Amino acid sequence: MDLSFSEADVAFAAEIRGWLRDHLELPPRFTTLADEIEWGRQWQAKLAADRWIGIHWPREFGGRGAEPVQVAIFNMEYARSRALQPVNRVGINLAGPTLLARGTAAQQQRWLPSILDASEIWCQLFSEPEAGSDLAALRTTAKKVVGGFLVSGQKVWTSYAQFAKYGICLARTLDVGDAEPGAEPARSKHANISYLVVPMDAPGVEIRPLVQITGEAEFNEVFLDEVFVPDDHLVGELNNGWAVANTTLAHERGTNFPFKEQVVHEVLLDELYALAATRGVLDDVVVSDALAQSFVELRVLRLHNWRTLSRVAKGVEPGAESSIVKLQWSAMSQFMAEAALEVVGEAAPLYFGANTPGAGQWQRQFLWSKAASIAGGTSEVQRSIIAERMLGLPKG
Repeated sequence: MDLSFSEADVAFAAEIRGWLRDHLELPPRFTTLADEIEWGRQWQAKLAADRWIGIHWPREFGGRGAEPVQVAIFNMEYARSRALQPVNRVGINLAGPTLLARGTAAQQQRWLPSILDASEIWCQLFSEPEAGSDLAALRTTAKKVVGGFLVSGQKVWTSYAQFAKYGICLARTLDVGDAEPGAEPARSKHANISYLVVPMDAPGVEIRPLVQITGEAEFNEVFLDEVFVPDDHLVGELNNGWAVANTTLAHERGTNFPFKEQVVHEVLLDELYALAATRGVLDDVVVSDALAQSFVELRVLRLHNWRTLSRVAKGVEPGAESSIVKLQWSAMSQFMAEAALEVVGEAAPLYFGANTPGAGQWQRQFLWSKAASIAGGTSEVQRSIIAERMLGLPKG
């Protein structure tokens, strides 16, 4: 494992810090999610103007052609600055790279610029009520008609659907005369899936917000009732959507997320220590043990990340070991959130707006952390991957 950066990497980190020092705008306290999205669009447009969005994209498409190590460095420096995360994350990290790899020249020219500057937000229409971990069991259908497809079905856990212009969608493709929606085709469940770009403002699209335990509604259910999707919104070949989807999933499970979260939690832990000192509870045994354990778990995550980065720098693609990182991040995030409530003390049962030091921020962090063992692949799925692909154990 190599713990040192090259001179070029060090210079790249300095360039990022310099730009953020000169241009950083910290977000205000938002009253609504819509306010956050609108502010975020403007901030992302400023980043895009100087090519600090989608830096892993090729230069001819507005990126910097950054190598994986540089992408990790950027994510760490950006998180350390406490800048608002880009609002068009699905577009930048999932839709964009998929279009670059699988899209036509016309699709790339039409959609890529508006992804970078957030003038058009994208969402992901993959998960369904009965097709979460087993994505290929999806039941949404796309019936071929003249000029396009009629898409019908239900998607769930769709972030920012209410603000999105387009959604990347997997649907089971039906020709005229094929089985009706809901019927299982005779072919392999991977064989007749197509990858479509659905206009989210098209007739037949209904979006229902899902209120989370934090009281927010970032996620949504999306109902599709014979939504017309033009032929030129098909990405890749007809019925070859599973291969295209694997391009998307490879980016979703990439190395960017754990590096960003590592630094985000390092910043949070610093704030937690400061809060404990302010409240005079650093000598409390329960609090001190919780903070010390949080520090240890965060360092373990950092070591996992360095190991991954060393492999990537040598040209080795991340494999099943990324599931170890995901498990470690989930456990660390949830433990630190619980430690935060020990620090907050008597304000812990309170929620947003409580007039007590530490109230609000940490309660939300605690509630949000419950999703850590679900988002990005459940911990149960990660353990199965480790058992089967790394330890060679039989499938359960």
